[in-house]
Amino acid sequence: MVFSSLPFLLFFLPVVLLIDRLLPAKAKNVFLLIANLFFYAYGEPVYVLLMLGSIVVNFAAGILIEKAHGKGEKKALLIVTLVLNLGALGVFKYTSLIFDTLRHIPLFASLPGVEIALPIGISFYTFQAMSYIIDVYRGSVAASGNFVNFAAYISLFPQLIAGPIVRYSDVYAELENRRETLSDFAIGVRWFVIGLAKKVLLANQLGRFWDIVSSDPASVGAPTLWLGACAYALQIYFDFCGYSEMAQGLGKMLGFNFCVNFNYPYISKSVSEFWRRWHISLSSWFRDYVYIPLGGNRRGIKRQCVNLLIVWALTGLWHGASWNFLLWGVYYGILIVLEKLFLGKLLQKLPAAIGHIYTLLAVLLGFVFFANENASDALFYISKMFTPSQSAANTVLPWVLTILLGVLCALPLGKRLWERIKDMRFMPYLEAALVLILLLLSAAQLVSDSYNPFLYFRF
Repeated sequence: MVFSSLPFLLFFLPVVLLIDRLLPAKAKNVFLLIANLFFYAYGEPVYVLLMLGSIVVNFAAGILIEKAHGKGEKKALLIVTLVLNLGALGVFKYTSLIFDTLRHIPLFASLPGVEIALPIGISFYTFQAMSYIIDVYRGSVAASGNFVNFAAYISLFPQLIAGPIVRYSDVYAELENRRETLSDFAIGVRWFVIGLAKKVLLANQLGRFWDIVSSDPASVGAPTLWLGACAYALQIYFDFCGYSEMAQGLGKMLGFNFCVNFNYPYISKSVSEFWRRWHISLSSWFRDYVYIPLGGNRRGIKRQCVNLLIVWALTGLWHGASWNFLLWGVYYGILIVLEKLFLGKLLQKLPAAIGHIYTLLAVLLGFVFFANENASDALFYISKMFTPSQSAANTVLPWVLTILLGVLCALPLGKRLWERIKDMRFMPYLEAALVLILLLLSAAQLVSDSYNPFLYFRF
């Protein structure tokens, strides 16, 4: 079950919101935990036990770390807990990669192939659990003494499968005392519907074009390949940004305030800026829990560059269990290191348009690697992008308007227009009408179409 499925929209969500509204404050988190577990068990009936195991281990570890005597004991408990968290993530996410890699070594050629299904959302809830444990160790948050509240935090269904990565420090007060106002509920509905429309009306349609182009790159021509790369870049943006906004909306309806996860990344003038605007919760997680503990920028430029490369290699592996994702992460790490050394200062001196073009080119090429499961397919696609050839008009023309609409919606033009007219007397009625229209269009698309992929499920 996912946010853009009809059973979720027509049954699960209305029931959860209605019961949550009727229950007294003391019973809300108990019901929320039950709803969270039902939501996860609907799609992952076995792996709900894995998530419950993570909850129990991290809840107990938080209490033990807080009560431990001496820094050595605290540190030992922290290390053991992190090893357990990373061990579970590693077994389910990276075992196949490790075995496949070892089989290329003659000594281990007889090893069997290993296929382990990846539990949905494990990367997200594992990172949330680790951020909690590290924050308790640092003393920046108090360990939770309420198992129900902590379990509800780890398993929060609005952002469990798609993020954003929510830190315990951001929601612990709301877990203790949630207040759902009618105004917040209305804002949540608007966010949810806009996110749903981005996913269903834009991402899914752009994905169709990418599937057509990427299925046979040799036959469609260079201009079409460039348009295909643009379509995929827009697809993954509206796909993930849409789900993040749906999560924000659902959280708002239930009395939680989740962080903004995207901030118009395609207007960036550098790759560094792009990653400050894209998947913000993940970038900030790696900054606070990996980059800064490694030394950040406090130990000279050489160490800073090494730290950046380490962080981006890990970021690549977080996104997927293949060496292609590692290369993708290192690719961005190298670009960001170059920007730290000299390229960033050069871009600041050049016209802004140069920075935009450089960033978009770098991101488009990066997403070609991201979209292909192996480097050879990505390199072949890119080589054809730079091979002069003509495109078939009948392949491109049906999708031009969809791509243009995607480009316009990825820019802050609509937001700026809205800021200018939002205080006009008629705007509440227009806003309500637009939200209703988007909801109806999205529902109609879901009814009539079975094509509803979610790219970040594999992470």
